[in-house]
Amino acid sequence: MASEAVIIELLGEPKGCPIELVCADVDAFPKGTIIKLADDRTASLSAAGGDVCGGICAMEKVTLDGSLRVSVYTNGIFDLKESNTGTPAVGTGIIINGANLVTGESAGDAELGKIMGHALASFAKAGTEAVRVLL
Repeated sequence: MASEAVIIELLGEPKGCPIELVCADVDAFPKGTIIKLADDRTASLSAAGGDVCGGICAMEKVTLDGSLRVSVYTNGIFDLKESNTGTPAVGTGIIINGANLVTGESAGDAELGKIMGHALASFAKAGTEAVRVLL
């Protein structure tokens, strides 16, 4: 996969406030993958605009490694890539908008729990900037 999040700083205690999500043994998640959250605390790859963020993958999960759980960071500052659909300004709420891609929030996203953090710098289209992730 490409465009994984890059850790700038893990916040909270323990660092990054990791939580465990359920996954399938056949799943593969590179470290830094933006994880989509589904029912029953299930992790999958982010793939589309409007996915609800479960966190940033804290470990590499390899296919058929026997693991049925994956740890994700929920608190930190990460470099994230914009999906070439907008130019979110500093302070804008950030949402998933594709596989390991983000964009600025739209009306109603906060109410639906889609905001994964806030831009710490203004994005250029398809640019990479720091985002304060707090889930």
